[in-house]
Amino acid sequence: MQTNPHVDEIRELNLAYLLLAQRLLGADRAEAMFRLKIDEEMAELLASLDARQLARLANTNQLLCHFGGESVDQLRQVADNPRDQGLGHFHASLLMASRSMLSEGGGHVG
Repeated sequence: MQTNPHVDEIRELNLAYLLLAQRLLGADRAEAMFRLKIDEEMAELLASLDARQLARLANTNQLLCHFGGESVDQLRQVADNPRDQGLGHFHASLLMASRSMLSEGGGHVG
């Protein structure tokens, strides 16, 4: 039976994402939770998975990671950001972080 190369790529990406998430959580849990847009319960689960569980979780045809932007406009602002003089990455981080702040009731943009 022949496998779809896209499904294989999704599985590889899932495993890479899970391994990165574990490394980030091990280095600085609060920063990792912010960057991954996950809560404490999810952070605890991801950090506790062993190699077999990671492989099983990665072995799916659905992406485990997702775009951090809430809207097309947010992603467009990051992609088309003309601020490439040292502060571009900071501006992009603020735009992407606004989604988590809004969903947690931390304020509004406007």
